[in-house]
Order: sequence, then C-alpha cells, then structure tokens
Amino acid sequence: MRKVEHIGIAVYSLEKAVPLYSRLLNTPCYKQEAVDSEQVQTAFFQQGDTKIELLEATGEASTIRRFLDKKGEGIHHIAFDVEDIYAEMERLRSEGFTLLNETPKPGADNKLICFVHPKDSHGVLIELCQEIR
Repeated sequence: MRKVEHIGIAVYSLEKAVPLYSRLLNTPCYKQEAVDSEQVQTAFFQQGDTKIELLEATGEASTIRRFLDKKGEGIHHIAFDVEDIYAEMERLRSEGFTLLNETPKPGADNKLICFVHPKDSHGVLIELCQEIR
C-alpha cells in the first residue's frame, strides 16, 4: 500500500453535505459521480494528497443505506492506493484477511476496488484501490 487515497464518509444527503464540506475544507467539490452497481452517488474533494469521498445511498439495497441505518452518518472506510490490486489481494489473503470481493470491481473515480472485511481490521472497513490504466 502506497498511501491513503481517500477517506469515505457516508452522508444522508449530498445536497446538504457538499456545501458543508466545501466550507469546512475551503475547497470546492471537484467531481460528483454515480456508481450504479453500488447504488451510491459520490462527491469528491481534494485535500493535499488525500481525497475525501462523500457517499449518499441511491437505493434501498445500497451498503451505504445499511450503514446509515445502523450507524448514522460518519466515516465509512479508508481507501489505500495500491500499485497492483491483484497482487495486494493475494498478499492479504495469504496473511489471513477476509476480502469482501473475489475479484476487483469498478468503483468511482476511475478505480478498481476491493474491500477488506472490518472484522479483520479492528472494525475499520479498508478499501484497496488502483487507478484503471
């Protein structure tokens, strides 16, 4: 893992959260994007070398909807940039980590993604992400 790529924050409403985070971070949202396969709408902010990703559920089956129903708004995941997501997934499997995806899947911001089960990381959902080349 090379660096923290982004921190994902689950919110009820991007309409309300985007202006708040724009003021808080003193920077505009540079991109909003739907990820239909995950039933989520995202909004991104750049803060130094790290991004903040706001996540709003767009469907009842969304994992973000379940997270919000259970825990409310807040940090959903921490994403780490990796050079080779396939190799990193294999390394983590060999170290005994449970991956929530058998293979990487397309995510927001032109990334391949995979998640590590939070039970293996002290309750923190970890996302691996690699730029699609």
